[in-house]
Formats: sequence, C-alpha cells, structure tokens
Amino acid sequence: MTVVEHLTELRRRLVISLGAIALGGVICFVFAPQIISFLVQFYRNSTAHTPNKLVFTGPLDAFATRLKIATYGGIVLALPVWLWELWRFVTPGLNPTEKRYAVPFVLASLFLFACGAGVALLTLQPALNFLLSIGGSDLQPLLTADKYLSLVGLMIVAFGISFEFPVLLVFLLIARVLTTAQLRRWRRYAIVIIVTFAAVITPSQDPYSLFAMAIPMYLFYEASILIGRFLKR
Repeated sequence: MTVVEHLTELRRRLVISLGAIALGGVICFVFAPQIISFLVQFYRNSTAHTPNKLVFTGPLDAFATRLKIATYGGIVLALPVWLWELWRFVTPGLNPTEKRYAVPFVLASLFLFACGAGVALLTLQPALNFLLSIGGSDLQPLLTADKYLSLVGLMIVAFGISFEFPVLLVFLLIARVLTTAQLRRWRRYAIVIIVTFAAVITPSQDPYSLFAMAIPMYLFYEASILIGRFLKR
C-alpha cells in the first residue's frame, strides 16, 4: 500500500471507531444517573466522615459531569470495535499464519481490560480512605462530582490500559520486534520501568493503587515470556 492508501485506511478505521464511541457515549449518557449512583457508593462507604452526596458548584457542572460519564463510558463500551479496527489496521504487515491471532487478540484485550477495571474498583475504596484521611482530622472532605468522577474514570481507564501490557508484548513477539531472550535480559530494567509507569499513570497517587497496578504488570511480563517461548519467538 502507498502512503496515501495507508492514510485512507487509517481514516476509515478512525471514523468507524469514533462512531462506535459516540454510540456508546449516547447509551451511557442515557444511563448516567444509574452509573453515577453506583460509583458514588464507594465514596459513601469510605471510612472518612463524608456527606452522603457529591456537590457541584456551577449551573453547568452537573451537565458537564454527565457528558464526562458519557465520554468515558463510550470509550469502554466501544472497546471491542476499536480494538478490532486497530488489529485490522496492523494485520496487513503480518503473514497469514500470524493473522489468525485476530480473535484471540480482541478477546484477550477485552478480558484484560475488564480485569483492570475490576482491580481499579477494588482499590478505589482503600485509595479513598487513604486520600480522604491523609490530611488529618482537621480537614473535612467535600468532593465535587466532577473531580470525584474524573478520578474514578481515570483510574478505570488507566488500569484497563495497563492490563493490556501482555497483549502488547505478545504482539511485538509475534511481529518479531522482540524476542523472549531480550525480555529475559531486561527483567531488572522492566521492574524499574513498570513501577515508575505505575507511579506516574495512577491518578490517585496512593500506594495501594500503585502496587495493585505494578505487581500484575510484572506478572504479565513474565507470562509474556512464557507465551513467547510457547510460540517459539
């Protein structure tokens, strides 16, 4: 394919992906009150003495918060579509034997993203307990809906993306960009990079979330080596 053909193909894949995200966003916008009610439960159940409801300080804040829920939700709901489009965009560079990994790639990506989102919600409670009490008893938390839901949304997306780490490594092994021998030699550097990455990308910046992200990522690193040896890459 020429450069123009590649750009045309990329545009088509992006249009399909953005359309799917927009459709998912509309669905999440309709069910935003139910989604917000579910996410606020973690705030209400925190050990810090907090009000029962989140607050907003401007007349447009509630609408903006609902739009934010729709945006994050649309990205998550459209995950199967844009992952498939991503794979279809890169498969022309693979041989027919390697192209058969398309369905496992998408299914594994969906499963790992769901696991990442689940871990984010599991760590949300201790993260909130840490963040809301770290200032001492003289500070009373009063969170706005925008900041709280932004934190939760970013945590879900950050954990979901970080849990795609083994899919990326296996893809690089399949494409022969990396080898298992290289991954074994880079173990020490990988530990430092993974912990640094987790410290930077974790929105809450609390130690619970950091280790909840870093430990699985390193286990995924080791699992990728095993998968690469099974595939003989």
